[in-house]
Amino acid sequence: MAYDKPWLSYLEQLQQLKDRGLTITDEQRALAHLQRIGYYRLSGYWYAFRQRSGACSPLSKSGIPMLKKGKTDHLMLDTFKPGATFQQAVDLYVFDKRLRLLALDGLERIEVGLRVDIAHTLGRLDPYAYLNPSLLHDEFAQKIDQKTGLTPLHKWQENQARLINRSKETFIEHHKKKYGLPVPIWIASEIWDFGTLSHLFGGMREREQDAIAARYGISNGRVFASWLRSLNYLRNVCAHHSRLWNRNMADQPRKPAQGEVPLFEHAWQDSHVQARPFLLFCIVQHLLMTTNPTSTWWQRLSELLVSFPDLTPTGLNLKGMGIIDGWHDWKWKERQ
Repeated sequence: MAYDKPWLSYLEQLQQLKDRGLTITDEQRALAHLQRIGYYRLSGYWYAFRQRSGACSPLSKSGIPMLKKGKTDHLMLDTFKPGATFQQAVDLYVFDKRLRLLALDGLERIEVGLRVDIAHTLGRLDPYAYLNPSLLHDEFAQKIDQKTGLTPLHKWQENQARLINRSKETFIEHHKKKYGLPVPIWIASEIWDFGTLSHLFGGMREREQDAIAARYGISNGRVFASWLRSLNYLRNVCAHHSRLWNRNMADQPRKPAQGEVPLFEHAWQDSHVQARPFLLFCIVQHLLMTTNPTSTWWQRLSELLVSFPDLTPTGLNLKGMGIIDGWHDWKWKERQ
């Protein structure tokens, strides 16, 4: 389909929103937001303010049915729901920004702790364990991708080498100058990002995975690996300043054994909750109780959630982020 939407000035963007029924009470302030934040980024927040059509069977421009015979859908219209305002979209944007920053704060603490866990566990076996396929899971170290001719370990090592080569950290420069390459895992791990550590954890043998997962109260290391993949997805959403609050999380965490996360284990009974970010916030807090048990992270999250903007005219609330009933009464227990 050819893209036929024209370039619009900021004033024209503002007028288009007004024509479509979005209430704008302070035009100068709204213009400033369009100039500073941008129409396209804000549109991700007022998207849910738009009206929907009744049940219909949409046709393409050429008149071909877009759904299977007998299927119907509700199309998103350009017009906004009565009572929806530009300021509500801005308030939701600001809430989402604060949510992303808070998520990154919790993930940073988890990332640092997991670097130590992985480096200490594998380093005991071999200082250069990441170069030794026999110390990693066969699926990760031996299975060859028929498209690339590489194993997942090869791809991971390529990324690891790139991180080492471009690093300007003094300790990396010192080691390369004095000892050369390779770099022991307890040094190399200090420049890993969340994706690097989560991919390597996913490629570890189950005995080592289980040992690390047990520190966090999870008995199955493969379940824990799925948690890290999900948190890496969360981290990428936050790091790229993408909309988070009601996002559908593409990489969802697996359910742990019964009794291991009693406060929120029933989240896996609801597909909506399982696919939204609140479950990942619960996982972040669960892990923080090991890496940083005195953290006030959950308290700060709770304070942010109760400040969710009033979006009554649009029909939006915290349910959109998969909130679990009773969350504000939870008492987290520190693990010894």
